[in-house]
Amino acid sequence: MAPPILKLDDIFLSFGGAPLLAGASLQIEAGDKICLVGRNGSGKSTLLKIAAGLVEAQSGAVFRHPSSTVRYLEQAPDFAGFNTVQAYAEAGLGPGDDPYRVTYLLSHLGLTGEEDPRMLSGGESRRAALARVMAPEPDILLLDEPTNHLDLPTIEWLEGELQKTRSALVLISHDRRFLEKVSTATVWLDRGTSRRLDRGFVHFEAWRDQVLEAEELEQHKLGKSIEREEHWLRYGVTARRKRNMRRLGELQTMRSNYRGHKGPQGTVQATVSDAQESGKLVIEADKITKSFGERAIVTPFSIRVHRGDCIGLVGPNGAGKTTLLKMLTGQLAPDSGTVKLGTNLEIATLDQKREDLDPEDTLANYLTDGRGENLLVNGEQRHVTGYMKEFLFQPEQARTPIRNLSGGERARLMLARILSRPTNLLILDEPTNDLDIETLDLLQEIVAGFPGTVILVSHDRDFLDRTVTSTIAPAVPDAPDGRWIEYAGGYSDMLVQRKGALEERRKAEKAAEKPKTQEAPAPGSSKVKLSFKQKFALENLPKEMAKAEAEIAKREQVMADPNLFTRDPAAFNRLASEMEKLRAGLTKMEEEWLELEMLREELEG
Repeated sequence: MAPPILKLDDIFLSFGGAPLLAGASLQIEAGDKICLVGRNGSGKSTLLKIAAGLVEAQSGAVFRHPSSTVRYLEQAPDFAGFNTVQAYAEAGLGPGDDPYRVTYLLSHLGLTGEEDPRMLSGGESRRAALARVMAPEPDILLLDEPTNHLDLPTIEWLEGELQKTRSALVLISHDRRFLEKVSTATVWLDRGTSRRLDRGFVHFEAWRDQVLEAEELEQHKLGKSIEREEHWLRYGVTARRKRNMRRLGELQTMRSNYRGHKGPQGTVQATVSDAQESGKLVIEADKITKSFGERAIVTPFSIRVHRGDCIGLVGPNGAGKTTLLKMLTGQLAPDSGTVKLGTNLEIATLDQKREDLDPEDTLANYLTDGRGENLLVNGEQRHVTGYMKEFLFQPEQARTPIRNLSGGERARLMLARILSRPTNLLILDEPTNDLDIETLDLLQEIVAGFPGTVILVSHDRDFLDRTVTSTIAPAVPDAPDGRWIEYAGGYSDMLVQRKGALEERRKAEKAAEKPKTQEAPAPGSSKVKLSFKQKFALENLPKEMAKAEAEIAKREQVMADPNLFTRDPAAFNRLASEMEKLRAGLTKMEEEWLELEMLREELEG
């Protein structure tokens, strides 16, 4: 095994109360692609800053290879002293680095380099910071929420860049699909300590559940051991009137461990307050348009939204998603066409800019609208601190100013307020920003089970696939021209339908290019056909795919044993590694077979 290029061992850090980090570790080797996961407030960003040398641990060992280069993606970049974004990004280069990398990255991130750093939006600042840290191709790249404020085309481009980079990566992100595609190892930060799984994020949640189940079982066993020892202490000793001090000491230790066990942080428990049912037809838009100057944002677009629909809006930044959303909900009048809203609508909105939050307001005052200590949820009076607990806020935070909350906590607070009010139409503009994975799970369950209607804008592909019933996207994804199309299903369904439409269009264009009268090829004339190698692959790939599926099934059967990881972690990791290789090989074979089959159909048809 290659030596680590960066290692944090037994890191301890406290900010006065309970320790944030209590024995956490992180080891990075060349080529690693690690995702760092954990609840909001678990210390992920702090651990990353310790790795970058920006925060000093109170105890523990930190090793960085003397010749290794480290770059850390800042949440709030410092542009002081730079007149252009190009100059800011180039300042991150080392003596032997290629300046063209900056130009290449900025162009793919949607920046020219000539922008004034003082005039950048939050999203543009994040893009500039990404270009600065990625351009030198450092040995270690530490990225904290790199996909925040990026649109889907840019996120997919970034995935490709990170998959092929030579830099070792440590990623913090709430975007499941992004983590699944980029990571090959997972470090879970939980209750101050860390655990590592040498597999990508796609395997994390099943592994986490196994670990927590094993932990719960150990606590149960410890409780039973204490009961047995207490029985001995009461009845086994009284006959001899003598104390076995060693055994008594062990009992005290067991009691201490049992009482001191800190279980996993609770999950958010919430339901949406019931509202009067809306009319069956919620929104009817007929040939609506919108332009700003010469630029068309929406060309004639029509849609009917019915009660129970969940509609997702996707597209690159600047395509007009928010504009279309505001027109559909009556907040912005169209240039032409009509929008009719249904009856009995109770609308609740989660805005991506969190503009509804007054930083000087307290959590309790925000949730109750300043009406004392109670709020009405589903017709029931609830004390604000009890309601806060359901969203993982502590009672002592009731008087905390909102300015002291993290981005994820602010999103959770807005979610708590929205869910306490009666609503039958949810409008969610980038609702997943800054949410941890567990809160994302809750939001997905709420949206998927919401009895009313939901319209949401999101760049989170996994969230879209799990929730929406239809997806509205630009007709031309790379260069939006104001035309929008509604596709059935989620984001992945939209991609399949769009690909099919493009293939049909290409076939039609190809057919139109052919001469109207086309004679059959004369005997002996050359005709394009599959090569021998392609024919052989087309015939044999299904057999190889079946073999790979059988091998995967064998390993899945062994790994189904819930005690395997606890009993033999080396065997578990070996099987996991084999499964990952087999699945990658199977995917490659499936793609090759599909391409050959499509080629065969085209040649024969």
